Amino acid sequence: MATSLTLNTPLDMHLHLRDEAMLKLVAPLTAQTFSGALVMPNLVPPVTTFEALKAYEQRILDAASYEDFKPYMTLFFQQYDKAFLEKVKEHIIGIKLYPAGITTNSETGVSSIDSETLRPTLEAMSDLGIPLCVHGETNGFVMDREKEFMPIYESLAQNFPKLKIIMEHITTKDAVELLDKYENLYATITVQHLLITLDDVAGGMLQPHLFCKPIAKRYEDRDALVKVALNAHPKVMFGSDSAPHPKHKKEACGCAAGVFTAPIALQILAGLFETHGKLDNLQAFISDNALNIYGITPPKKEITLVKEPFLVPENYSGEGEMVVPMYAGQTLSWSLA
Repeated sequence: MATSLTLNTPLDMHLHLRDEAMLKLVAPLTAQTFSGALVMPNLVPPVTTFEALKAYEQRILDAASYEDFKPYMTLFFQQYDKAFLEKVKEHIIGIKLYPAGITTNSETGVSSIDSETLRPTLEAMSDLGIPLCVHGETNGFVMDREKEFMPIYESLAQNFPKLKIIMEHITTKDAVELLDKYENLYATITVQHLLITLDDVAGGMLQPHLFCKPIAKRYEDRDALVKVALNAHPKVMFGSDSAPHPKHKKEACGCAAGVFTAPIALQILAGLFETHGKLDNLQAFISDNALNIYGITPPKKEITLVKEPFLVPENYSGEGEMVVPMYAGQTLSWSLA
């Protein structure tokens, strides 16, 4: 039985860092253990201009305070012309498409995801090799929103075969099955969706710190995600979707959607992969697949975990903010060395 594990250049390919005081609190918690992270652009206002992009990148670097950490920047999807995309291409890793109003700070997202309406931008992205990252949910019944989005993914994959499409934070077996149907479809998977179902969120007393969008689904969906992650499928990669909200906005009427896992993700994943006898595959899920999919060269970093109990803090606080992590107050079987 393994007593230690060293991961090379761990990557988080879907991360929310927010801004201002919250950014200053949470950015170091990711930068400490990850070599790089793909940062979401859904600020208020969203990141849509070159100036806003570079300014946000600098604020992240200032807050992170680790030289061996690279924030991979994204733009919030809108209709961009090719000349603009050529200008920003070397400064971004992708463009994030949000259906309007579907999640936190997505009110100015796309109201209708129609291939022909979006064609000018998507064709320019295809020509320039800029991936499209998608929050894949409709506005339907909450448990069916991702499943209902599958035909949209298929339409995008068929109409833009050169466009690399990342199905973000997939939660269903339907999404897993779609991976192998189209060469240009890829996916990120979170920590929480590998571990919990809707029962954990709302089956007993409501657990606000497990509530996120997409919401956790059924047992068969979780099992499909676990299988594809544990077997290091080359088209899936880790993306925490770690989404910090102040404690008072989570433990409140109108609970904000988002699970905060950034400082404990590696410890949880080590325990999960060990339990299933798949520790050797964690390196691919946490880094190697992302390197191949995005073609990036992040700073070199080695993170060692040891088989020692780790008590998850009740909260992480500073800069006038307080965030409660997933599994607060519980003990994990792996710790950071």
